[in-house]
Amino acid sequence: MTLGQKIRFLRAVEGPLRGLGRTMTQSEVVRAMKKELGETVSQAYLSQIEGGARPHLTEKTRDLLSRFFRVYPGFLVADPEGYHSELASELRVHEDKLDSWLMSGVEKFRADSQLCRALKTLVDEPDSRRALLLLEQILRSPEMAEQLGEVLLRDEPKAVAER
Repeated sequence: MTLGQKIRFLRAVEGPLRGLGRTMTQSEVVRAMKKELGETVSQAYLSQIEGGARPHLTEKTRDLLSRFFRVYPGFLVADPEGYHSELASELRVHEDKLDSWLMSGVEKFRADSQLCRALKTLVDEPDSRRALLLLEQILRSPEMAEQLGEVLLRDEPKAVAER
């Protein structure tokens, strides 16, 4: 995963954690950093990082972003080619936090049985992070998402009614 992808992922996680129900925008990150930490980076700089124009961070920027997103500073580097997350125990900690966050969603949306079932399925997945990243890629391809939805959800109303 590139540094830019990691920052986008952190914004995606941070928004719901802050009650936004969506990904935080770059501008929202900048404003929240200024308010909470008393210092910030510019939105243009965040955009350059996410776009790959700035593949490396200064130590000061890495420290600032790691404090804001509450991640280990070493997480804010591009993964080397051939890197496999299952080899790093540090990512297991992130996986546990992700699963905990997903379970809080199960509690929050317990009235929606389909959503609860989907969230529980993600939690039960050995690598829920990878499953969410796969979902992201599917959703970024509208044609694929539509085709999968037609095939996989075709019998959903029957299955729900049988439960």
